[in-house]
Amino acid sequence: MNTNTRIRTRFAPSPTGDLHIGGARTALFAYLWAKKNNGDFILRIEDTDQERSQKGSLTSITEGLRWLGLEWDEGPGIGGDKGPYFQSERLEIYNKHLQTLVDNKKAYYCFCTRERLDAMRKTQQENKLPPRYDRTCRRLAEKEIQKKLNENIEHVVRLAVPEEGSVEVHDLLRGKVIFNAKDIDDQILMKSDGFPTYHLANVIDDHLMEISHVIRGEEWLPSLPKHILLYDAFKWEAPLFVHLSLFLAKGGGKVSKRQGAMGIFAFRDQGYLVESLLNFCALLGWNPKSEEEFFTLDELIKKFTLENINTSNPIFETEKLEWMNQHYIRKLSAKDILRRIKNLKPLEGKETYTAFIAWFETLEKIRQESIWNALAERSKKLTELPAIMQWLNTPTIKEEELIWKKSTKEDTLQALTAVREHLAHYNENEFIRAEQEQSTIDWIAASEWGNGDILWPVRMALSGKKQSPSPFELMEILGKEETLKRIDYAISLLKK
Repeated sequence: MNTNTRIRTRFAPSPTGDLHIGGARTALFAYLWAKKNNGDFILRIEDTDQERSQKGSLTSITEGLRWLGLEWDEGPGIGGDKGPYFQSERLEIYNKHLQTLVDNKKAYYCFCTRERLDAMRKTQQENKLPPRYDRTCRRLAEKEIQKKLNENIEHVVRLAVPEEGSVEVHDLLRGKVIFNAKDIDDQILMKSDGFPTYHLANVIDDHLMEISHVIRGEEWLPSLPKHILLYDAFKWEAPLFVHLSLFLAKGGGKVSKRQGAMGIFAFRDQGYLVESLLNFCALLGWNPKSEEEFFTLDELIKKFTLENINTSNPIFETEKLEWMNQHYIRKLSAKDILRRIKNLKPLEGKETYTAFIAWFETLEKIRQESIWNALAERSKKLTELPAIMQWLNTPTIKEEELIWKKSTKEDTLQALTAVREHLAHYNENEFIRAEQEQSTIDWIAASEWGNGDILWPVRMALSGKKQSPSPFELMEILGKEETLKRIDYAISLLKK
């Protein structure tokens, strides 16, 4: 590639499902390299596999990229002078270039039936031979080929791979890789339905769209020699290639594209913030060469380099993602968190989210911020926040559970009555943790009771559970009126 060429990268997904976390990582790296060099990031939709294309997939891809902040410079919805950007709209272009290959003996027609190919593969398996086309149609005479074409016999077009020698390819991360020509299959370039395969279409498109760097997953590395042969056949200069290592699940093995929970919007609706997901994806295989772990998109653009991409397989650790997510959650204001929860499409319990929003919006701003500060300290995902609503439900309280350890019913009654009087002196605006927690602790210290004598019965009176947020968080959530109402009820139980 000419070093003076403008940097142009592309993300070229097939609309066969939702945008997967692996695809998002590939798109991110391609976007970062383009923007790092003031270049162009192109979105191209490789929709030539009509059987696997899924309705709604395009929307998932484009909305997913936009949610991540990866806006493309050319592509669907934007246009550009290198379009069309849907491969299904470029068939005339492919046919024209394919004919050039056939005319120059770089590709050939193959009329083999499915039955013959199946029988051939079976024989190869039985003889423990590598599965590849036996090139029967490559040896057909011109007259025979023309006769079959005139009779409209179903056919494909295959790449005429050299029968001897080797193909040398270069990857910016992995260096020089040499493939023996005899190990390369005569790949199908045009299917019988008139649609090109990935190999033909992506080479033609990358050339015509002037892509300077092809950044994609390492699963495409074995196909690279076929692509280099195509560039050579067309007498085109090939772009530079970067094949990203696939990331692995924590227990081992690849993270499946068909794993529904790995879709971008599944992460969003599980309560992960876009900031944490972007940051996490960036560190899946890229090393900033510093101790920093948190970056904005603009900071990633400035720091990103291809040289710092690792060739080892990174591990997808959900715990690391949750840790990052909690970091970003803590930086949000109550107003921002409410807006983001409104935009969630929760996977379950939608009514709980609706109730949380309705309740939270009625609170005074100072109470919203105080409650949010407590929630942010222990919440790893947005979806954990509405769980606060359970504490608004009137609890079932048992008299014996109100009594702290070696205390007595009488002592507990006195303690609850005293703390009730203490709390009643705060006005509604002061009934937040920041205002009354320390002063209440100081009041207990100056009294005849210990912390457990006071705070245990208060916790049980407010929640009815041994495991709950702290009594001060519960008071903040419930507000003064409901807090005193529940303590009064507990007192009435102890008086019986």
